[in-house]
Amino acid sequence: MPDCSLRCPARRPVARRALSLAAGVLVFGQAALAGGLPAEESAKIDALIAAVERLTDAAFIRNGRAHTSSAAAEFLRRKYRQQSSTVASAEDFIERVASFSSTTGRPYRIRLGDGREVESAHFLRTELERLHRQKP
Repeated sequence: MPDCSLRCPARRPVARRALSLAAGVLVFGQAALAGGLPAEESAKIDALIAAVERLTDAAFIRNGRAHTSSAAAEFLRRKYRQQSSTVASAEDFIERVASFSSTTGRPYRIRLGDGREVESAHFLRTELERLHRQKP
């Protein structure tokens, strides 16, 4: 049977997708190496996620379901890794990653230990302001 890996019309779309994926990895990998997120902003994002994780008596509400603080922190880390190309600052992280569901558009909420619920964006912006005040 002859080799028709790239000559067969049925295989061309697969080959094109593979080349596009490889080119995307190369371009985005180069961009990450060339600059990436400033260390100060990355540290702020880590601190924001850690603040969620420390809320052990709270529930993180995502798409109507409650999650533990540790599960919420892991989810935010994973979502941030997936969407890091859209994030240039801690404020971008709050706005684009940690405020709402990419699937449903519903805002994330935090049910605090005293029963009050706040939008995660509000909680995280308050925490970011606290971090800015602490900065020497």
